[in-house]
Amino acid sequence: MFARPFTSARLPVQCANLLRHAARRPLLASPAFRAPLAPLTPLQARLLSDQTRSAIDKAVASAPVVLFMKGTPEMPQCGFSRGVIQILGLQGVDPAKFAAFNVLEDPELRQGIKEYSDWPTIPQLYIENEFVGGADIVQSLFKNGDLAKMFEEKGLLVSGEGEKQ
Repeated sequence: MFARPFTSARLPVQCANLLRHAARRPLLASPAFRAPLAPLTPLQARLLSDQTRSAIDKAVASAPVVLFMKGTPEMPQCGFSRGVIQILGLQGVDPAKFAAFNVLEDPELRQGIKEYSDWPTIPQLYIENEFVGGADIVQSLFKNGDLAKMFEEKGLLVSGEGEKQ
């Protein structure tokens, strides 16, 4: 029925031939797999719909401190998101002045926030409608003390009223 019966003795030879062939002509070298050479136009790069942009504008303005993250503050779904949540907690950000949005619940939000901020990664932190950065930037600002100054200057920390007895 088949031209050649498959035997396990032929397997090493077949694998070796396949590897030799792959080494000679990589799959990505063929014209069908090449990326376009021309850069994207600004219009192509900004495919954010007006509806999505408006929704993100509202989300960013919904609280003085806004975090777009994977998961929720109670259950982060990514180590970088967890790290930013921990930093915000260590800084003493007032929960009443904080909002988080789970980008995993909405694919349009997940892609849209990247285009909105022109930042390729999530999480993304906004303070008073201004984009601060992703996890690496937040961590750097935390380490050098600038993040604490920023929160304190803007009055975004938990007040000490609850500590009085």
